[in-house]
Amino acid sequence: MKRRVLSVENVEKKFGTNTVLKQIDLDLSTGEIVSLMGPSGCGKTTVLRMIVGLIAPDSGKIVLFDRNLAEAEEDESIIELKKRVGIVFQGGALFDSLNVAENVAFPLRYCLGLEDESEIEMRVAKALEQVELPGTGKLMPAELSGGMKKRIAIARALVHEPEILLLDEPTTGLDPQTARHIDRLITEIANRYEIGILSVTHDLVTAIGISDTILLMDRGRISWRGTSHEWKESQDENVRKFAEGLKPVLEGRAVCP
Repeated sequence: MKRRVLSVENVEKKFGTNTVLKQIDLDLSTGEIVSLMGPSGCGKTTVLRMIVGLIAPDSGKIVLFDRNLAEAEEDESIIELKKRVGIVFQGGALFDSLNVAENVAFPLRYCLGLEDESEIEMRVAKALEQVELPGTGKLMPAELSGGMKKRIAIARALVHEPEILLLDEPTTGLDPQTARHIDRLITEIANRYEIGILSVTHDLVTAIGISDTILLMDRGRISWRGTSHEWKESQDENVRKFAEGLKPVLEGRAVCP
């Protein structure tokens, strides 16, 4: 049975006089994949930063595992809540001076404070298996392809067994074949481990391929929401404009912002 793990409720945010988020609502449950799409500057990444507690909303609330983040900040239970969330940054953010195993183990050693090397080794091996890269622990980031770096970054986010996985542009910069491999991996992770996944992406093929729900943002608002099937059938003006704007990208005539 699916269980709700995240709710963003009527959230608004301003930076100075610029309103970047307006009445944002979204929910995420275990085993569900939600994709947040929209043009650059529409507020997608700001939503992710709020969920991990880097930015506080001006109004509305973010509820993580049935706890209001604002209240959790006050009693410091926010630390325990964050341990239940994994995040993969757009560039992967691997440490160039550490090998793959050391990169994946980093959250275990320096966030969870684990000292049992046998347990760390076991968890790292499991995470690498989850992203289909067993036996790569001794490789350095410079020896990895772009797709492998993405998968190692996902492994590092999975190593502490989170209940929510946040992905920031998981397929950006990858060739289509590698991107579809990442799509399949994301879907398997959600289904097999019952992890709720929120993905911020410009990749329409990815969003349609992996999502239970697609949210389209425009100028700080969610302008459309629905399933992948509903997106394909939609005559909504917001959907049409966004899809038409991506045509040059999909045809190789422009670089996705």
